[in-house]
Amino acid sequence: MPAFIIQSCFCFPGSSFGGPDFFHNNIRVDPNLDGQLGVLGDAGWYCIRASLWAVDYELPKIAIAIPRAITSESGVILACEARLVWADGKAAAFHCSYLSNMTMDITVIGTRGTLHVNDFVIPCQENVASFTTAAETRFAELMTGWTPLPSEHKVILDIPQEALMVKEFSALAGSIKWNGSKPEKMWQMLSRKTQLVLDAVKASFAKGCQPVEVLSLN
Repeated sequence: MPAFIIQSCFCFPGSSFGGPDFFHNNIRVDPNLDGQLGVLGDAGWYCIRASLWAVDYELPKIAIAIPRAITSESGVILACEARLVWADGKAAAFHCSYLSNMTMDITVIGTRGTLHVNDFVIPCQENVASFTTAAETRFAELMTGWTPLPSEHKVILDIPQEALMVKEFSALAGSIKWNGSKPEKMWQMLSRKTQLVLDAVKASFAKGCQPVEVLSLN
């Protein structure tokens, strides 16, 4: 299923996360931190990483910020959208916000199938995550429905994802200390690619939402 279109959204109301003082006292909206990235550097990071995951971490060619961003009085981004375009025509769009109801959706659409996850950052339930797939979907007879129907798949988690992250980090550190292994370069590479795209989106905002070329990894 070659990925043609990727759509993601990560939103949560800041007041429900940090109380009524979220927009005044929370570090996420501190204008002296992260270059006023705000929600772009927070929730937007996850959307960008998910978009890269869908295309095996191939960097897009350009990033284009959408001129609908909402900022605080001090210039911190509270809600924004952007579009990423690859050299071969693949495209991704994402929306992130501190002002909307909690949403963590990603949809990947290919020529012959669709993948949808509605809790791609934090599962709705700690011990189970689910996703739906649809392949070769078409209208049912007389256009009264879909055929075949999308399939739901559930992944049961014995250990929460946060604990799995610590377990992975500990194993990597332990391998270096006790076995003389070299540092694992995969995670730093993925983080660097995510940051390159995020920087391009921020630069597009600074340039009046003009297209900005995403720098290469080297």
